Amino acid sequence: MSFHRTSELPMALRRGRKREMRVQFAALPYRFEHGELKFLLITSRETRRWIVPKGWPMDGMTPSQSALIEAYEEAGVNGTAHESCIGMFNYFKRLDKKTNLNCLVMVFPIRVTRLSKDWPERPERKRKWLGREKAARKVDDAGMAQIIRDFDPAVFPAR
Repeated sequence: MSFHRTSELPMALRRGRKREMRVQFAALPYRFEHGELKFLLITSRETRRWIVPKGWPMDGMTPSQSALIEAYEEAGVNGTAHESCIGMFNYFKRLDKKTNLNCLVMVFPIRVTRLSKDWPERPERKRKWLGREKAARKVDDAGMAQIIRDFDPAVFPAR
């Protein structure tokens, strides 16, 4: 797998119509534990499915910065966000009982250096470290599962 690195730029947001496809940025938090690659998954707030931290673009932030902020807010992750998107998947986000929004999710790897014991969404979520195959089986989305299976941390050396 090879990547062509480009510079990230902060985003300037505009309002979109509610029915348009929307973009979200996700974090793929990872670390090595006794030489084994592990991924951090969290539960969704309402359905308790296993997912990765993700959220909406943030004005003035780059995509990877937005992913890192979401990783902290949703999972207490502190670490290094890599600027390269490692994959994309789409899903339907339930807004209410009648409305599902089609979302395209861009995934950014986050090398975790520390987990906070307290973080903004702690009361609403569980988090769990899992090996590659267990993480891929647990995540709710097949596209995200494939991104986990294909991820090569050697492409993203520690900074």
